[in-house]
Amino acid sequence: MASKQESVYQIFSFQDCKSSPDPIFELPAQCLTPKPVPIVIDNGSFQTRAGWAAPAAEFDSPLLLFRSVAARSRGAARSETQIGNDIPNLEPLRWLLKSQFDRNVAVNFEIQELMFDYVFTHLGISSEGSVAHPIVLTEAPCNPLHCRQMMSELLFECYRVPYVSYGVDSLYSFYHNNTRRKLQPPHTGIILSSGYHCSHILPVINGRFDAVNCKRVNVAGSQAASYLQRLLQLKYPGHLAAITLSRVEELLHEHSYTAVDYHEELEKWRSPEFYEREVHRMQLPFSGKLPGGCVSVEERQERRAQQLRRLQEINARRREEKLLQDQERLDRLMAVQELLEDGLLDQFHKSLVELNMDSAEELQSYINKLQLAVEQGRQKLLHSDGTEGKPEVSELEQPMDEGDGVALMDPDFSEDTLPEKPANVVQPVFNVAEYHQLFVGTERLRCPEILFQPSPTGEDQMGLMETLQYVLARYTPEQQEALVSNVFLTGGNMQYPGMKERVERELLAMRPFQSHFKVTIASRPTLDAWYGARDWALEHPLSGEGGAAEGWISRQEYEEKGGEYLSEHCASNRPFILNGHQRNDLKSSSGNILYYYINVI
Repeated sequence: MASKQESVYQIFSFQDCKSSPDPIFELPAQCLTPKPVPIVIDNGSFQTRAGWAAPAAEFDSPLLLFRSVAARSRGAARSETQIGNDIPNLEPLRWLLKSQFDRNVAVNFEIQELMFDYVFTHLGISSEGSVAHPIVLTEAPCNPLHCRQMMSELLFECYRVPYVSYGVDSLYSFYHNNTRRKLQPPHTGIILSSGYHCSHILPVINGRFDAVNCKRVNVAGSQAASYLQRLLQLKYPGHLAAITLSRVEELLHEHSYTAVDYHEELEKWRSPEFYEREVHRMQLPFSGKLPGGCVSVEERQERRAQQLRRLQEINARRREEKLLQDQERLDRLMAVQELLEDGLLDQFHKSLVELNMDSAEELQSYINKLQLAVEQGRQKLLHSDGTEGKPEVSELEQPMDEGDGVALMDPDFSEDTLPEKPANVVQPVFNVAEYHQLFVGTERLRCPEILFQPSPTGEDQMGLMETLQYVLARYTPEQQEALVSNVFLTGGNMQYPGMKERVERELLAMRPFQSHFKVTIASRPTLDAWYGARDWALEHPLSGEGGAAEGWISRQEYEEKGGEYLSEHCASNRPFILNGHQRNDLKSSSGNILYYYINVI
């Protein structure tokens, strides 16, 4: 029976993957002739992906994939800053890590410039002062105008790029997957995008992004990781340092899942058999050697003999030092007594005052005690090697240096005085490996659940599906039917097993009886944004020297219309009119304005 139970256990080890530095590629010749090939950069808040928009097979995937963080200490030079995969281990540098993002919006353009330097250098662009390639760059839904202005200024003024195109990452993924499914444009649907910092509900009507009705939920992968870390640290307070954020993210990506019915799934975990079968035991690194454990009798005796010899040497040295001190003091007192014998009474009384004594009788008494102590000390030194037992110790030997443990040890103790435990005593067996295991049970489904119920993390807002219902209620029934016929899931936080089934169940509960809907998930939720941007760049080539095609912003347009200017296309943001002002910001699910940048028309 025991063997069957042991076979059920699932024990996993943390991979603790160490990133290796990205190689510096050579600039391919076909990326310069007959005209420069665009560079596609998916500027994600968790990971940056960069590559070429070229039809060749070797450019079918992004060449660079690295974390969007920079390890930079205060006052450090730029050459000392580490970017992305150049950081071998994030944990020791958590307090030094900097990101260009606040939530999912790029606001720190000093760090953004370091990211661009890293991308261009590793792609092999060695031209000084300018980058001759057009840039396709992703941005947040309803990106504030000020942030786009700063980004355009950085690209056109610092790098002097010829053309720039901005697009929303989830819209690129939406159109890329619709093209693979061979759906005819214009596309209509609603996108559920969940990344590292936040989640979005993005409606698309007849190929146009409806920015007025899109919503943002401030719960995503980073909140789930922090929540899981708190749960495990409360559960295992003895392993606080071992439960790092990197290991927690590994638990989320590799061992978590979304429950189709959350409460029903929790009821299953009440069963001991279900728990033993589904719990994941995560093995933390440990050392199997315990201090003082598994030591043989011979080794223990040898250690005791070494300790005995060391203590005897220390005590012998102390006796020699004590004898020398007593002899020096005795010589000094005898010299004072000679002053009395020689009749030098003034010097004698002055010396008594220095010795803190009152009379010649007190001096003689102390001399007699010192003579006895010196004689006993000499006898001990002569007979210490062969003497057994405990010789009598005089009063003058008692005040030894306090704070030293060996001062309390008898100088001539024998090894027999040290008690030794019987060899046949059964010691309790301590399983060190099991002590260093994390039992991850209901945490596997509780942390992804915050997408649908953010309240456990302290967020006072609606969940993803409740926000979806709120967005759908703003449309007519016909538009709702068209939107739910193409519900699209994208983003790294949508990769949990069971996510598609959970969204279908929630839609079934909120939609009218016998209504139809269809839920699809991106083929590569984390990479399809880059592939969609690449597809768009290949389908919209630049029209030569005269002007830019649809969706591209030239340097001349930037200088004439300003950095806030946006050339719209199928996957871009879209300015809208609200209360007589042009708005390009986003409301949260609670209705509060998150970004407030206005251009008066």
